[in-house]
Formats: sequence, C-alpha cells, structure tokens
Amino acid sequence: MNGDTWYSIGELARRTGLSVKTIRFYADRGIVPPSGRSSAGHRRYGVAALARLELVRTLRVLGLDLPTIARVVDREVPLAEAAAAHADALAVQIRLLRLRRAVLTVVARGNGTTERMELVHKLATLAEEEREHLVGDFLDTVFGGLDTDGAVVGLRRSMTPQLPEDPEVDQVEAWIELAELCQDEYFRAGMRQLAEQYAADRADGSATVARPDAVALVRAEAGPALAAAVTPDSSRADAVVAAMSGRYARLCARPDDLSSRRRLLSRLEAASDPSRERYLRLLSVVNGWPATESLAPVLDWSIRALRARGV
Repeated sequence: MNGDTWYSIGELARRTGLSVKTIRFYADRGIVPPSGRSSAGHRRYGVAALARLELVRTLRVLGLDLPTIARVVDREVPLAEAAAAHADALAVQIRLLRLRRAVLTVVARGNGTTERMELVHKLATLAEEEREHLVGDFLDTVFGGLDTDGAVVGLRRSMTPQLPEDPEVDQVEAWIELAELCQDEYFRAGMRQLAEQYAADRADGSATVARPDAVALVRAEAGPALAAAVTPDSSRADAVVAAMSGRYARLCARPDDLSSRRRLLSRLEAASDPSRERYLRLLSVVNGWPATESLAPVLDWSIRALRARGV
C-alpha cells in the first residue's frame, strides 16, 4: 500500500451506512471492486471506491436495478440517460399505483364484493379506445337521432368525459363511478327523456336563435327568489312563476296556459333526477373543470311553486 487513504470493508460500512454484507456483494458483482488488499489479504478500498459506493447507494435508493447501475458507474451508459429511462418507468408505476388506489377506494366506499371489485378494476383499466366506445354508446343512446339543428352536437360534446393521460386519483375515482352510471339503464332512459324534451322545445321554437333550455330559464327566474327566501307557495312567488312560465312559453312559441306549464313541470321533474347532477359533477372532476353549481334547490323550488298553483 502507498500513502493514499485506504479503508477496510468495516470502515467503508461505517462511512456509508451500508452493511459489510452488502459491500461485499457489490464487490463480488464487480460493481464496487476493492482497490487492493492488505498484506494479510483483506480487501481495501480507496477514496475513488468510496465515491463509487456512495453513487451506487444513491442509485439503489432511487430504484435503479443493479445491471443498470453497473453500466452507469462503469461509464457505459450516461447517468442522464439512465435517469431518464428510470423516470419513465417510475411514471408508469405511479399511474398503475394510482389506478390500484382508486379501485380500492371505490370498492371500500360501496358494495365490496369480489364481483364489484372485478367490475371496478375493469372500468379503471380500460384503454382509451375502450373508454371512448363506452361513452360513445351512452351518448348515442341519449342523443341519437335528435340533432335537428346542430345544438345537440354542442350539448353532446359538453357531456363527454375525457380522462387525462396521467390522471389524478380523484379523476380515476370519478371516471369509475361515471362509467358505471353510463351503463345504468334507468339513468340512460332518464337522460334520453331529457334530450328528447330539449329537442322538442327547440323544434317548437325558433331553432335559429341561441336561447336557454328550460332548466337555465327557471334558474334565472327562480334563483333570485330562492336567494331572497321567497317560499314557493306564497303570493310573492306568483310573479316569479308567471315570469318563468311566460318565458318558457315564448321559448317554445306556445301560449302561456296550463298545458304549457305542465310541459315545463315535466321538464323540471326529469331534470331533478339526482343522478343527472351526479353525472355533471363527476364529469367536471374527470375533465378537470370547475365544480358545477347544484341546481337541485332551484329545481325543487320551481317544481313546488308550479304544483302549488295546480299544475
């Protein structure tokens, strides 16, 4: 040995925090070979070996496999290239872990049977093309054959979920629940009814004029009354109901009579289905949009106000 600094395997273990067994394993694999041996034949390591071992330890903590580490420390593969490849692999693992967490979270919140777990896992791991097919089938059921003036195209687009390539856990959870909802026959029938009512109102009115649907209309009229604590069966609500029904009648180019009010009531009752609002909330989460405002209070107020007047 010359005058350079040398470490025994025990000293190296104390300096690095690795076990003697681990250092010996790295030496036997040729990843951190000893720099020399003592007169008694014991392994000795120099400063360069210490630095190499520190690099190996860091790379192992970051999850790189030993063959890759060996190529990096031997300068066969640039560190940046190895790091980039490992980062890509970790990204895949992270997405997989997010999916697993989302599946377990959804199952834990609901009916935790093995059948449901299998269904939830299937929905969570659908490929993009399979997701598009599932959603497309639902939207075809809801809007198929109703595009008389182009407005339905925009409505359909606004109701289309698009799960990001690298979704957050809450987006995956929302997608799973939304996908289940899309396959619910009762919900599909209710949404079809709403779409048919929307198309009928546009067909009766002036389809060339941009105008609100029945729900947006009553929100504009009943919202302020609700905020002002006007009860739906009070005399103060008379003017609100008259304005609401009058605007709806004009929208559909119909007289403001009992028949028109009953038609409006049927629209609001169909729209008040909690599953519809749940779909819109889930859609916002999946697409990363701002949370939608609940229309349940306005719809409930409007329905009660119409019924209180014999509709």
